[in-house]
Amino acid sequence: MHYGTAFAGLILILLMYLSLRRRSIVRNIRGPACPSWVFGHMLQLLLPPQYGDYEFIWQKLYGPVYRLKGCFGQDRLMISDPLALQYMVNSPHFDHGPILENGINLMFDENCVLAVKGETHKRFRAALNIGFTAAAVRNYQPVFERVAQGVAEQFKEASGSPLDICPVLSDATLNAIGQATFDYSTEDFGEEFVANNARIMALSYGQSAVQILGEAVGARLTKWAWRAAIHLPTATFKVLRTAKYLAHQIGHHVVQKKLDAAQQGLETDSDIDIFDMLLNPNRSDKKSALSRDEIVAQTGILLIGGQDTAANTMTFGLLELARNPEFQDQLRAEIHATGTASAILGYDSMPLLNAFIKETLRLYPAAALSERIAIQDTVIPLMDSLKTSTGELTKHIRVGKGQIVIMAVASYQRLESLWGEDAHKFRPSRWIDGTISKGQAVGPYANLLAFFGGPGVCLGWRFAILEMQVFFCELVGRFSFALSEDDFIRTRFAGTLMPIMSDGQKAAPLCITPL
Repeated sequence: MHYGTAFAGLILILLMYLSLRRRSIVRNIRGPACPSWVFGHMLQLLLPPQYGDYEFIWQKLYGPVYRLKGCFGQDRLMISDPLALQYMVNSPHFDHGPILENGINLMFDENCVLAVKGETHKRFRAALNIGFTAAAVRNYQPVFERVAQGVAEQFKEASGSPLDICPVLSDATLNAIGQATFDYSTEDFGEEFVANNARIMALSYGQSAVQILGEAVGARLTKWAWRAAIHLPTATFKVLRTAKYLAHQIGHHVVQKKLDAAQQGLETDSDIDIFDMLLNPNRSDKKSALSRDEIVAQTGILLIGGQDTAANTMTFGLLELARNPEFQDQLRAEIHATGTASAILGYDSMPLLNAFIKETLRLYPAAALSERIAIQDTVIPLMDSLKTSTGELTKHIRVGKGQIVIMAVASYQRLESLWGEDAHKFRPSRWIDGTISKGQAVGPYANLLAFFGGPGVCLGWRFAILEMQVFFCELVGRFSFALSEDDFIRTRFAGTLMPIMSDGQKAAPLCITPL
């Protein structure tokens, strides 16, 4: 029985290989030599000592479009060409890649905004957008300020010895999104949810060669197979099941509580939150209104989507300030000079602060890589001519249905043609001195793809920017940050970019001194 199963597995792999060879129409696009048929280039791309060790060299050698191998000989395209990326984020011909799609199905409700398609997706986005407009986000500023002050108190208590800022900022961003979404603090979620949420985050940064191979095999499974797999009695699937269950329970409880309060004519002193807006019976856009169950289904994605992405970005920002003490002093001087006027004039009036946030997002986009799959044959336009392995020059790429394409966001944001010859260097002044090429309009903020773009642009991008503005002003204005001498902090991509230590554990210890 054991040998029969192994033989069947080898036949399946062989059939996959032959199928992929027949289907690929991008074989004339150049790329690095493949080191392994089983893993392709995935170990180099996803598990280098420092994120980008291979990727950024490949871009230098082959340009903003080149071919890589996925597991089992699958041809993939790495794309950082601005025009191609703009086309992809706006085109209906691309959808989430199979690994991302599987992750969404495992972690979130099947009726969350990321899981639904077509007109339902458009309706959900239109409904949720009410909580993320510029006007709505400004209402969350008091929430951000309260949470940032709480972080400052924790930093103050820990002064004198290195502090790992990762868990502190992760808890803070969960607190902020909880209060802004449905007036829930971290304590209100309960210990079980907070503990399981931490396990969810730990699953991502525990990436390994085995996990990469498992995801490649899993990408070939049907949706019903994954729905069945969620019930397997493994520790990973138990964490995912618990996350779905607890998110549903929290969402249901919040919605019921708000509806009961409305029926009784009760008023609260809390800030208006996103669920309040979604449940408002007097909202003008009745056509896009979500049902009670549909609102509950968004709970998980709102919480997880707004937590470690923001926390990791702020962590990298503080790390760069610790590495660049001169700029840190300049930023602090601007914060002190502006003072309480920032609440009146707006944080957007602070040039150094916003240059710093843009530079941090440029170098450390949460989704540094994003898989897409062509759902029909299409042609991708290119800004610059591409030279194929046959010597042909072309300004477009024909891809067939089923082709996996990787949006190389981190590579795009380090293109020397756009960001300057020192594109790999942390230099916030590039946003002020006019050395940046405006180029193709790709993303919603500073021409970056940190929040993607087009119809699938991150709904919470304004939320994230204001959150960072408030947190950085509060923390940099009150503390000095310096590197710890205990270890070297590296960058890893595992779903999102995150800081890790030499032992592979997520951490970012900094020496924090009150001013």
